[in-house]
Amino acid sequence: MKSLRPTALACAIALAFGAATPAFAESNAEVLKELAALKARIAELEKKLAAVPEAPADGQQAQWGMTPEQAADFNKLVVKTEALEDANESHGYKDLKISGYMDPTFIWNKNQNRAGFQFLSPVSEDGYNYDDSYFGTVQLDFQKELEGGTKWRLTLMPQRGAGTVADPGGMSVVHEASFSIPLGDLQTRLIGGQIPDWSGYEYIQPTTTKLVTRGMLLDFTEPTTYTGIGMEVIRGKWDVKGLLANFNSAMNQPKQMSPVLAYRVDYSKGEFSGWGMAGVEGKVHNFNYDTGVIGGASQNTMLHLFEADAYFIRGDLTLQGQVGFGKQKGAAITPDADGNARDAQWWGLSGLAAYKFQPRFEGVVRADYINDSKNGGGLLGYTGYYDGQGALGDTRNGFGVSPNCTLGADCKGANRGAVAVGFNYLLTANTTIKAEYRLDVANQAVFLDVKTGTFRKNNSLLGTTMVVSF
Repeated sequence: MKSLRPTALACAIALAFGAATPAFAESNAEVLKELAALKARIAELEKKLAAVPEAPADGQQAQWGMTPEQAADFNKLVVKTEALEDANESHGYKDLKISGYMDPTFIWNKNQNRAGFQFLSPVSEDGYNYDDSYFGTVQLDFQKELEGGTKWRLTLMPQRGAGTVADPGGMSVVHEASFSIPLGDLQTRLIGGQIPDWSGYEYIQPTTTKLVTRGMLLDFTEPTTYTGIGMEVIRGKWDVKGLLANFNSAMNQPKQMSPVLAYRVDYSKGEFSGWGMAGVEGKVHNFNYDTGVIGGASQNTMLHLFEADAYFIRGDLTLQGQVGFGKQKGAAITPDADGNARDAQWWGLSGLAAYKFQPRFEGVVRADYINDSKNGGGLLGYTGYYDGQGALGDTRNGFGVSPNCTLGADCKGANRGAVAVGFNYLLTANTTIKAEYRLDVANQAVFLDVKTGTFRKNNSLLGTTMVVSF
């Protein structure tokens, strides 16, 4: 019986292990499968970790997408930029705009028997004439806006700027020196300083005009500059401004005590059109007083100026127009039958049409007319005088009384017209070439032909200029 016990035990153990083997084998296969998946996940994470750059040695966090060297360069750039901004503000360069231009000009004038380049010719030597007005100049413009909205402007224009024309000695180089201070809001401002006249549709700067010369209304019927203080109010489409100021003078002369009122109103009707009007009321210098030969010619006499202008600009087409009226007491060129001063009185029209045949090439035509026949003529400024024997007109610009007028006769002043045809071409983004033919006419022989010494009723001019700006 003892010999049978081991055999039975062995059989029991064998049966037990034999029954458990399938379950053990199945569990082991699952574990191996999970281990293989875990190894694959670890390998994937290691691969991603290897792609991340190591942190810099100094412990600073690296920027995503940058190497440590790139991050260091970026930080240096940030520091330099902040330093430049601080220096820019501390030196006053923040919100400072500097611009300028020059426009060397070539003019051929038939009756003056003259042709050549004109650039920075002094007003003190040549005067102000339609063939030598606000072109052939150079300008440097500084504009600064301060914290709170205050604006400051200084425009330098030697030899032929508004300040030079108004200065009796022709020495000023300042075209504009003005300020604009907000009062309560940015649309209500206190303005002042030396401000060029704002009448009409044409401006002084050649960067804003389409032809070489300026229109007759700008040259002979509009003020030059104001020196004073006033207000500007902008409400919606309306812009209204006015000044109490000296008229064409940085400082009033003795016996001049009253400023003039100068004003301008603009209305922007829409995107393409608008209109404006401007005027001056007050006592200004009377040039007849300087000759001392006309009775009753006071030093300062009342001036009334009014003009209205409008524009339509859409696509390639530009249309602009202006009408103006003026009267100054005791400023007519010739006296009455008793030798007393008469009032100068005039009116004028100007119109311009331009069309861009190509984006860079624009054709332009402008027509002007001034009626100056009343009381022997006389416009705003010095366009002729009476020397006690006869009336002497402005024989270069074609104003005044015909030389054939006999002493004591009720001579009429010359009415003037002008037609200018030309083009402008945008050579580069900063360079414009202009060319113009201009025919000036009068109803009397008031243009002096310097070559023959005779007087004519017309004159021809050719002009071209290159305006280079920045």
